Amino acid sequence: MREIFNRVEDNSEVVIEVNIEATDAKEMNPWLFSTFVKYDNLDETKEGYEEFLETKESLIIALEHQDRAVYVGTRVIDGWNEFYFYAYDSKKLDSIVSKILTPSNYVYESNVVRDTKWGFYETQLFPTELEFCHIQSAKIIFLLEEEDEDLTIQREVEHYVSFETPTQKNRFINTLDIEGFIFKDEISSEEFEHGVALVKKHAVIEKEVKKVVDELFAKVKENNGYYEGWSTTLVQGEEI
Repeated sequence: MREIFNRVEDNSEVVIEVNIEATDAKEMNPWLFSTFVKYDNLDETKEGYEEFLETKESLIIALEHQDRAVYVGTRVIDGWNEFYFYAYDSKKLDSIVSKILTPSNYVYESNVVRDTKWGFYETQLFPTELEFCHIQSAKIIFLLEEEDEDLTIQREVEHYVSFETPTQKNRFINTLDIEGFIFKDEISSEEFEHGVALVKKHAVIEKEVKKVVDELFAKVKENNGYYEGWSTTLVQGEEI
């Protein structure tokens, strides 16, 4: 399963695609193989974009099927698309890549290193807890856009947080001092019995949601809790 999110590193934005189920093959694939392909036109409306995606998928299929490598993700930064795989054996990888990329005329380079603990995957590709929250936010915003919602319209948005103990939950409720947030109700889930629903009125454009989630996430972590996401309603009243 692939997820896409953005991360800022050294004042540069990195677009990351990650295979979050890749660790199922961790013990069998100790070699980290990377292929960097120069392609800076990632506007899906422009000519050549579909061809580039087809080349990318061909590369993934070839390495996974011919050499039992596992595709773990892509990092896009400064016009380079960095494709990463973990492989059982470091041999033959370059030849497979050359067979696919040489005819395409893309500028590329490849490298292989031993990474038995999958440290690169865990630190450079896998989302943090907060980044997972933003991934879920993006999915909700996409659903709202599918309904032709005006995301700039402020509306009541419910945010959910949970705690491992009732003491943590009660302390959070009693000391709630985040501007605009109002306690609505106590809730529970299969994983955590002690949860809280908070309400804040705000727009649901990406920038605003990120700001609100970042602020609440930090406060929840100060109280040893977990941010569980958010939901809202359409302007017409249907819940998303």
